[in-house]
Amino acid sequence: MEGLAEGVNNLSITDSSASNNKKNRIQVSNTKKPLFFYVNLAKRYMQQHNEVELSALGMAIATVVTIAEILKNNGLAVEKKITTSTVDMREESGGRPVQKAKIEILLGKSEKFDELMAAAAAEEVLDNEEQS
Repeated sequence: MEGLAEGVNNLSITDSSASNNKKNRIQVSNTKKPLFFYVNLAKRYMQQHNEVELSALGMAIATVVTIAEILKNNGLAVEKKITTSTVDMREESGGRPVQKAKIEILLGKSEKFDELMAAAAAEEVLDNEEQS
């Protein structure tokens, strides 16, 4: 009985949802925000964390791929990892289970990221001065 009590005292519970709430993860929806909202958010996350994970389900997958390609084509990001899977979901409460496609794209800062971001910030300052 002592062994059981000791085992219960040493028990650690890991919350699987905690691993899903990474500070550098962006869960993209293709209906809630405009595309460049996510592009700019991804840039900010890369500045803070050196990498960003873009995640989407179903129809939003095309949006995530577009965001990743914009960042890569502008020289801001490099692709580190792409994971695809399916997730079991319910259509409505008590509805039948449906499988949805899921994608996760991990992007890291490119070598020129800081240089490109500084140039963009300087350009923005010049534009604001011209408008004043």
